[in-house]
Amino acid sequence: MSELLKIKLTIADRVYPLSVAPEQEEALRASAKKIEAMIKQLEQSYAVRDKQDVLAMCALQYATKIEQSRKNEKESTAIDKATLTHLIGMIDEHMAAF
Repeated sequence: MSELLKIKLTIADRVYPLSVAPEQEEALRASAKKIEAMIKQLEQSYAVRDKQDVLAMCALQYATKIEQSRKNEKESTAIDKATLTHLIGMIDEHMAAF
């Protein structure tokens, strides 16, 4: 097992010390940066003074993106299955002709 790195991430003007696996560091830093950018955007777009409200809206937006992505993935899988079923049917018909 690899050694854990001690890093500090700042989110909503708070510092969070974390111990993470080296392979997680880049993703965590990128995620913290995206959260900070969304916080800034929300604060500029809406007259919100409470960081907790901004963080709640940020969490809601990211959760909504994840749910939409899952829905799209399920729809894509259903389309792929239907296409494969259709192609298998066509092959079966073609093979039955021989």
